[in-house]
Amino acid sequence: MGQAHAADALHGKTLYLNGPAGGGTACARCHTASPTANVSKILNGADNPAAISAAMAANKGGMGNIYAGKLSDVDLADLAAFIGNPGVSAAPAASLNPASLAFSGTVLGQASAALAATLANTGSGALNIDTIGVLGAAAADFSIAGGTCAPGGAVAAGANCTVLVSFKPSVAGARSASLAVAHNGTGGSSSVALSGTGSAAPQATIGVSATSINFGALATNAPSAPHSITLNNSGQSALTFSSIALAGANGAIFTLGGDCAVSKPLAGGASCALTVAAQPTASGAFSGNLTVASNAANGNVTIGLAGSGASATAAAGATPGVLAFGSQTIGAAAVTQNVTLTNTGNVALTFSSLAVNGAAGFSVAPGSHCAAALAPGANCSVPLLFAPSAKGAFAATLVATFNGGAVQVALSGAGTSAAVASPTVSDAGPIGFGEIQVGKSAAPHTTVLRNPGTAALTIATLVIDGANGADFVLGGSCAVNGAVSPAGSCTIETSFKPGAPGARLANLLLVTDGGTQFSLPLSGTGTAIAAAPALTLAPQSFDFGSSAASRRFTLSNAGTAAINLSAATFSGPFARVTDASGCAALPFALQPGASCDLVIGYTPAASGASSGSVVLQADGGASWTIALAGQAAAVPPNANAAPAQNQGGGGCSSVRDGTDPMLALLALLAAGVLFWRRRNPAQS
Repeated sequence: MGQAHAADALHGKTLYLNGPAGGGTACARCHTASPTANVSKILNGADNPAAISAAMAANKGGMGNIYAGKLSDVDLADLAAFIGNPGVSAAPAASLNPASLAFSGTVLGQASAALAATLANTGSGALNIDTIGVLGAAAADFSIAGGTCAPGGAVAAGANCTVLVSFKPSVAGARSASLAVAHNGTGGSSSVALSGTGSAAPQATIGVSATSINFGALATNAPSAPHSITLNNSGQSALTFSSIALAGANGAIFTLGGDCAVSKPLAGGASCALTVAAQPTASGAFSGNLTVASNAANGNVTIGLAGSGASATAAAGATPGVLAFGSQTIGAAAVTQNVTLTNTGNVALTFSSLAVNGAAGFSVAPGSHCAAALAPGANCSVPLLFAPSAKGAFAATLVATFNGGAVQVALSGAGTSAAVASPTVSDAGPIGFGEIQVGKSAAPHTTVLRNPGTAALTIATLVIDGANGADFVLGGSCAVNGAVSPAGSCTIETSFKPGAPGARLANLLLVTDGGTQFSLPLSGTGTAIAAAPALTLAPQSFDFGSSAASRRFTLSNAGTAAINLSAATFSGPFARVTDASGCAALPFALQPGASCDLVIGYTPAASGASSGSVVLQADGGASWTIALAGQAAAVPPNANAAPAQNQGGGGCSSVRDGTDPMLALLALLAAGVLFWRRRNPAQS
């Protein structure tokens, strides 16, 4: 017997307003923010998780497609509890992303383009903003440049706002600070790390489309499809590469290609591509790295490579998993919708047949579809037709058979003689936004929803969901509960605003009141400016005074990539002291989040004040300086001569080993004189 679950209405409220943690839209998008409005009969689910489960199974309003596999029995019970108790108290929850904003190399005194951070309220109560500011050592070099967040403002549950930050360096070199937003959410504040490089003269700045590549599970002894990484120069002078190399524990299994080369500089604003393929020779995890050394102001780039070797497995997936055509007029022209088939295995995939089983009226559109072999991760589209010849509901199944199995998509539709809407969308396949820098937005893509039918339609569901749904923005004139008249249209605008580097995927889902459903895959790649090495020194300067004791200086890597320290140059009477518990011998790599102690000694050769420094250097030209000083005590004249001996001749005393025999004699004489005077006062 399973353990009893006490329904959590507050958790249900979070699910209702924000959607499941594994991705998917919020119930509030279609049923409004409060269940009490009973939009689309949501109150049928009050304290009744079975009713919610049944609605998902029937794919009402596209629920089956949105929430399939994303809501557990516990989640359904919590949702039902909230619908039955919508007045349950809640609290705000703040999320400020991305975690860091890296500005490209900027000439001193010039302002960079603004980058955006998004403050989202993932809770269910209003998030009140107290203050917005920049803190840290170089706070003056960063400024708030606008945005929709404002001190004293509030962010509603499920909503978000943006803060724009710009960079105007006052001195050359790496500059860092943090964007801080104080609020009434958990923790009381949220922050984003800010970094940039001030350039005394125009410099190159390297950016990458991904900081890591995960090849997934690859078939052993078979080459993977090449993964592409774009390198770009967002600086003001040419970017030249000194080395592009593969290394790491399993570096030998990787193959490098592309048009980036040591002999090929990149002008400002230009880009090139590198490709990396992997061919594991054994089962199990593998790893390596791709390192690009250049003259960029923000240092070298290291891209992590990882994956695993496994036996060959053919697998496929379909988007959407359920396809609804809604009600269509009997005898009218067939309605077309598309299914995207994706190779989710680790070997090439070939579809041997595409067939529709079930009720008449459904068919695969004429022509050759998905005939070519699909590499792992690749996809193709299958257009499906529905033309009912009689009244009533119809159901069928698309069966796509491949080498290793089959993938199925449930199809549904209905025939009617009444006037019906006939929704169509202008996009037949996936929408790609290409490469966009993290924190910036792509130009909006417009999809047109038209209704060439004979009755008006109402939009029941219009959402972006999926693994990276938060990285895509929805807009346009189409809206949930909005109507489109016969021969009318509205627009759906989608944009891409990546919160992290790498491939980002989501899905645009549109469902009409007639049951017609459209699903358009969305994709884009976030690119990131490679962060400058972030080494912190504690302390950054020190005065030894007259002490000869050694001093420990802590080196910490506050960045996200390893810092390869190559040399330490000392000046003045200062030198490194060997210490088993200190930093390793140079050169060595300081990993992200790691720290070690550099032990320095002071050995003056002469009296008086002295000064010097130690300059730490890293691969790529980055350097850091610790200022040092000391004050050696003056040595008295003849301090090293033998002490004078005054034993018994011309001196007041003779001192040996700190004991003076004359002192005792003098004290005895003084006591005798005092005694005599007291006995003979008249003579004193």
